[in-house]
Amino acid sequence: MPKVTTSDHIQIHYEEYGQGRPLVMLHGWTFSSRFFHRNIEALSRHHRVITVDLRGHGNSDKPTHGYRIARLAADLRDILNTLDLTDATILGWSIGSPIIWSYLELFGDHRLRSAIYVQQTPKQYFSPDWKLGHATCYDQAGLTFLQQQLAFNRSAFDEQNLLDCLNTSLPDDEKSMLLNEMEKCPSYACSAMMADHTTQDWRDVLPQIKLPSLMLIAEKDKVLPAAGPQWVADHMPHCDSVIFHNSSHMLFMDETEKFNQIVLDFLRK
Repeated sequence: MPKVTTSDHIQIHYEEYGQGRPLVMLHGWTFSSRFFHRNIEALSRHHRVITVDLRGHGNSDKPTHGYRIARLAADLRDILNTLDLTDATILGWSIGSPIIWSYLELFGDHRLRSAIYVQQTPKQYFSPDWKLGHATCYDQAGLTFLQQQLAFNRSAFDEQNLLDCLNTSLPDDEKSMLLNEMEKCPSYACSAMMADHTTQDWRDVLPQIKLPSLMLIAEKDKVLPAAGPQWVADHMPHCDSVIFHNSSHMLFMDETEKFNQIVLDFLRK
């Protein structure tokens, strides 16, 4: 399996499909690159598609360190540099979006042409001026409860998490495959990553990002209200938005054909 070695000596698994201008795809928290299995064939007919397993996920290494968003952004830099990708579009679903925002804040838009964000709010914790956070993990008590579920009832948590992220039903074999992918991410990695991610506030960073961008918004998301990702599109220069009216958090599975076409249309610009 192809791997990239990061600057802190962690092996990151990736896969490549097709030819053309590169599209790098980052998955969400507790998941893996295989969650894009419905999209790769259509996208790779026109582009070189590179799917990445974040550290701690999928077939990448599972170290006991390095689960801060800034370190994951450094992993992305190592991938782009090692594969010598230029003029690339980076797509980040859920936690993949703040990884891109962190990359842009720390390293600029080096090697990037554009970005696609998929259903992510700029701030998950509630505050007096912000109520568009996570449905349950919106304060320290919510984070603690989530971490307890990860530690003591992981299989039930994964099943409910997968159910909450979808507005459509999965065939049994596909559901089993996705749950097996989720099992690959150890609970200590999930817990540490969420502890850093859920406390971040990107509202001051986003207006400074000039990269041409697209936000894909799931109207029926049970995890993050659609108004949060819409705020991103409204406050980030050069960011358009498309609403998926019949989708929950995994809109690329709920409305696969629409997702594939919207991404290809954006890439053609």
